[in-house]
This record gives sequence, C-alpha cells and structure tokens, in this order.
Amino acid sequence: MSRPRIVIVGAGFAGYRTARTLARLTRNKADITLLNPTDYFLYLPLLPQVAAGILEPRRVTVSLTGTLPHVRLVLGEADDIDLDARTVRYADPEGGVGTLTYDRLVLAAGSVNKLLPIPGVAEHAHGFRGLPEALYLRDHVTRQVELAAGSEDPKSCDARCTFVVVGAGYTGTEVAAHGQLFTDALVRKQPLREGMRPRWILLDIAERVLPEMDERLSRTADKVLRQRGVDVRMGTSVKEATPNGVLLSDGEFVDTRTLVWCVGVRPDPLAESLGLPMERGRLLVEPTLQVPGRPDVFACGDAAAVPDLTKPGQYTPMTAQHAWRQGKVAAYNVAASLGRGAPEPYRHSDLGFVVDLGGVKAAANPLGVPLSGPVAGAVTRGYHLAAMPGNRVRVAADWLLDAVLPRQGVQLGLVRSWSVPLDTASPELARMPGAPEKVKEKAKTKADAEKSPTTSPGRERGPSEDPHEPVEGSGGES
Repeated sequence: MSRPRIVIVGAGFAGYRTARTLARLTRNKADITLLNPTDYFLYLPLLPQVAAGILEPRRVTVSLTGTLPHVRLVLGEADDIDLDARTVRYADPEGGVGTLTYDRLVLAAGSVNKLLPIPGVAEHAHGFRGLPEALYLRDHVTRQVELAAGSEDPKSCDARCTFVVVGAGYTGTEVAAHGQLFTDALVRKQPLREGMRPRWILLDIAERVLPEMDERLSRTADKVLRQRGVDVRMGTSVKEATPNGVLLSDGEFVDTRTLVWCVGVRPDPLAESLGLPMERGRLLVEPTLQVPGRPDVFACGDAAAVPDLTKPGQYTPMTAQHAWRQGKVAAYNVAASLGRGAPEPYRHSDLGFVVDLGGVKAAANPLGVPLSGPVAGAVTRGYHLAAMPGNRVRVAADWLLDAVLPRQGVQLGLVRSWSVPLDTASPELARMPGAPEKVKEKAKTKADAEKSPTTSPGRERGPSEDPHEPVEGSGGES
C-alpha cells in the first residue's frame, strides 16, 4: 500500500501547527509536504518589537526544516489548485513552476493586508504583516529622526518626526506604543530642535482603542498610550494620502512622511480562486474543518470560515490563537480521514488576550482576569515565550539586553520602500529588482482582484528611483 501524500499550503500559525502535529501522528508513515514562500514560521505577535529595535529579526522566525522532522519543505507560492486532479501548482522564488500531487490537502494560506478605497493609500502607505515590512519601518523611522536632527527647516523636521498609524487594533496599538518609546530613545542620542519631540498619531474609526477587547483593558491601553505621548484619535481616519502627508476625515491635514496601515487583514485570494462556497472571502468549512463535498480537502486559519460552536450562527474570528488551535484539530482530522482515530469538531474556549505596550506596560486578561501595569507585562511576555515554538532563550536574552543596554539606532538599508508595497498578496516576501515576472504578475493579479474599483491603483517605486524622496515613508507602514 502506497504512503498517503499530504500537502499543506502555508506555514503560518495554522499550517505550521498542522504540519508539526501530523508529523507526530503519522510517525513517518505518510509523505507530508509543506509549501511556503519562506523557510521559516513567523511569530507575528512580536513583529512590533522587531520594528522597535528590541528583537533581532531572526528571533521571531522559527526554522521549518529545523523544527519539523519528517516534513518536506517546498519553497514556493501556490497559484492554482485543481481539486479534481488533486494537484497544486506553484511558483518557486526563482520563477520556476512545479506541481504537487496530494491525497489530502490542507489549505492554510493565511491573510494579507486589507485595502480600502482611499485615494493615495496604496501608493503611500505600508502594511505590517511580514518581516520585510517591519525591517523597512525600523530603518525608515531611524532615518527620519536622523534627517530631522540635522535639518534646519522646522517644518521639515516636524513632518519627519510625525508618524501616523491607522488602525487601533492589536497590531496598530502595539506599533504606536513601541514606536513612541523607540523614537524617544533615538532623540536622546541626537536631540531635535528645541521644543520638538517625535509624535505618533493613532487613528481609528472605532469609538475606542482595542474595540475587540474588554472595555477595561481598552481604557488601560488608552491611558498608557496618552501618558506616553501618543496622540490617540478615535472616530477619525484617513480621507486621502499624499507624498507629503495625510488628509484626515475631520478635515485636518497632517504633514508626515510615515503612514503605517494596520486596518486589518483579508483572506489570501487563493481561497476564493477555488470556486467553492465562501463567507466574506473565507472558505466555508464544516466544524471538522473539512470542505463540504470535498472529503480530501481541509482548510484552517484565516483562509477558512470555521463555525463557532460556542456562538451558533457565527464564525471564529481571524486571530493567531484560533489559527494555532485549528491547526491541531486539522491534523487530527486529516489523520482520522486516513483511518487513524475519529474526526472531531473544532471547539474553543477563550483563554484571554495580551497586548504588549512596551517597557513594562501591557494590557491582558488571561482566563478572563483583567490585568495592567508590570504584572500584565510579565504575563504577556511569559505567554509569548510559552507560545513560541522555538527561539525562546534568544528572545528572552534580547529582552534582558534591551532592559540593561541602550538600543542601537542604526539603519541597515536592507529593505527599500518599493520592495514592500501595500497592495501585495505576499507580504512575507520583499520584492526584488529583476524578480521573475510570473511571481510579480501573480501577486498583482491577486491584489487587483480584491481591490475595490474605486481604490487608487498602487504604484511600485522602481529600484532606480531615489529611496530618500518624501514618498518613501509612506505618507510623505502588520
């Protein structure tokens, strides 16, 4: 009897957990293939700390080949799935095309930046979904402070030291909180003009910060942000973005060279390309994570609309916590479909949430117990260390070093503005000069298919253009 072939598309929280659990369950009696654009699992919750210079980039990446024994890694992006032929076609990083054949398919393609039909945003904003975007933001913020410190023009100095973050959810709140601490540390070494201080503005159309969390925790986060100097503006958003600033919905124009887009995510367009029943861009699945009518196909994570059995009629939200748990259930049910055990539905209990606000501050409600201050900070960091599938000692070491040593305010120039456009279906990859056209066209087609017809078309800055022009900071961003 031939060994069953299992193909997993995507190595985010859901895909990584599926692969790791399946490798243990099958005990090397199945061929497990993991298709992913990068050779690492990215621990997204700590990405703001990379942008703020607390953690080195490799600390939030976990090697797939080093932590997934008996799993074959194929580097590439899926661009077509033939459900009848049971094949997955993909493009590798160098433009080659390959095909994988499966007996069981797990779609865990994840999500990409959510776009809104706001003029100029696609051209001048950057998202915060991948490591290249975090590295770009760290370099860009450092450069803006350095240029401002050496500028004789007060208006230019003020614009360069104004940073606008759109979206007061988990990501946006943490980016603004850590960003203010980071820029304050930078100006201590190279002071700005007298009376000037870096200013971070956090915008959202919601009535409060962290609207998805308990109101008490929302108030805690809001208080910490305002005490730190972050300009929190709820009920306000961007009406238009230009090379030199942003026009807000209340009519104010803010001079800035930085616009970070954290308004949320949308499912990877790959799911919609299958032509199966969808729910707001997510693939409809059974509580067992099986696709109706396709017993050989499973989906989990942000790409799947999973029924919430604790709230009949609703679907589980697109969070890392759900994706991680669904990955385990998907693995058990794939194994069950191959004759090992019985399938089980995905059912969850809320363990609470944590939001790291930088320094020793955080907002958390583990098991429903609201916490704030240093206690919440300790719980938050303890949670992240426990949740990370690797690099725990290295992360803890970086936290210790950051507590006792000043941060290194150095720009490496590894990621340019044009290489991390907002309108991309692959935020985990930085665009490179001379990249294979097939890969770039695929990403553009996916993004264009998802954008509203009224959205301003994105313009990717070419490698020959001056990266230090005002447009390079997105406003002049997961």
